[in-house]
Amino acid sequence: MKYSEIQGLDKKVSLMVFGTATPALFAAVSRKAGAEEKATAFALLDEVYAAGMNTFDCAAHYGEQIMGEWMEQRGNREDCVIISKCAHPNNWRHRVNDFDILSDAHDSLKKLKTDCIDIYMLHRDNVETPVSEIVDVMNRLKDEGKIKIYGGSNWTHERIEEANEYAAKHGLEPMRVSSPNFGLAEQIADPWLADAHFGGGCITISGPENKSAREWYAKNGVPVFAYSSLARGFFSGAFGSDEKERAKEILDNPGIIGYYCDNNFERLKRCEILAAKHGVSVAQMAMAWIFNQKFRVYAISSPVTPEFIKANVAAMDIELSDEETAYLALERD
Repeated sequence: MKYSEIQGLDKKVSLMVFGTATPALFAAVSRKAGAEEKATAFALLDEVYAAGMNTFDCAAHYGEQIMGEWMEQRGNREDCVIISKCAHPNNWRHRVNDFDILSDAHDSLKKLKTDCIDIYMLHRDNVETPVSEIVDVMNRLKDEGKIKIYGGSNWTHERIEEANEYAAKHGLEPMRVSSPNFGLAEQIADPWLADAHFGGGCITISGPENKSAREWYAKNGVPVFAYSSLARGFFSGAFGSDEKERAKEILDNPGIIGYYCDNNFERLKRCEILAAKHGVSVAQMAMAWIFNQKFRVYAISSPVTPEFIKANVAAMDIELSDEETAYLALERD
């Protein structure tokens, strides 16, 4: 496992981050969950942790409860880096405001059985909420010792820059991290068809049209926690680049909405070619592409078997040339 440091944190952060929005963990906290479901979830978290992944991506509506129970039983809270997120919209309203941020934070602390969340992010944005309100409430949580650093998930780099300019002007803690969609696949539509009227939809920095965003991250040194890094299984190797109908059977609906397009099948074909050249799997090649960028990326993934866990970790050691990286991204023939 490879690790890095982020300003404001006092422990190392694994470059491979385990995403807790996975069926085994959901099952462990469902109304019908019993000892067997909880044991399965704990076993998966044990495997992930044993592989060196000490960083876990949660949110107000997934991962927190089972993570809290697991860390309490294992006694390893101080060794884990916990990411959680707040202010996700519901069916009635957008929730990017100080009231909902504070409410979500206190609920999350209880579920996680901890006094402090390492990395706290806004799950969505609402461009009608002034950045001053958001920065102020996040700094309140930091000053009270409830969070260590904060950032935005599905925030544009322009809004992050605006927030950090306000923080600098007022001597406050800035946004230290960001979590957009990022991976080899370009995102052709919001996978969850979210209402983006208020700026609350899913934000991606993938694809040729988002080159300026990636350049901003490289220039400003803001770490990216990339979600859907393998495009919801598009690069899992479960189907080939010539199996478009089979892909429809394997991908879930968000995967089809977000990533099913000719350009991504061409990227998959090129992944197959380079994977064979390097003697690795398609998934490892797509993951390696992420770690061969010009800015710092932490890849969020949810491997569910020891084999997949080991394969993802091994992908961090695959070195690609600039030509190979550009070839995979359709930037050269």
